[in-house]
Amino acid sequence: MTKEKTATQEPVVNDPSSKIEAIKNLIFGENIAAYNSEFEAVKRDISSKKKELEDFIDDTRKELHQAIDNLSTDIGIRITELEDSLAEKAEALDTKKVDKKTLGDLLIAMGEKISQ
Repeated sequence: MTKEKTATQEPVVNDPSSKIEAIKNLIFGENIAAYNSEFEAVKRDISSKKKELEDFIDDTRKELHQAIDNLSTDIGIRITELEDSLAEKAEALDTKKVDKKTLGDLLIAMGEKISQ
């Protein structure tokens, strides 16, 4: 028997990865399939948890943006109310207080009318 390849013989496999795969199958057999199945289950679980976490982060981000918008609106309303209140109080003070110059002019005019 010679090592020459004839047309009816199967080709000699020299691929190291296929030899390693064959050795793995002989040594581990069904265990490899079980490990692969477990790894796939773990990968699916991690992927699922990652998706849940991403959804939670998105929901939290939306809630924070909404809270910030609400707070911004509330602060804007309060500032407007304070400005209005300040303007009203300033106007009330103006009506209660008479300017010294105006009071002096009124007193002079009243004094002149009395003297006439």
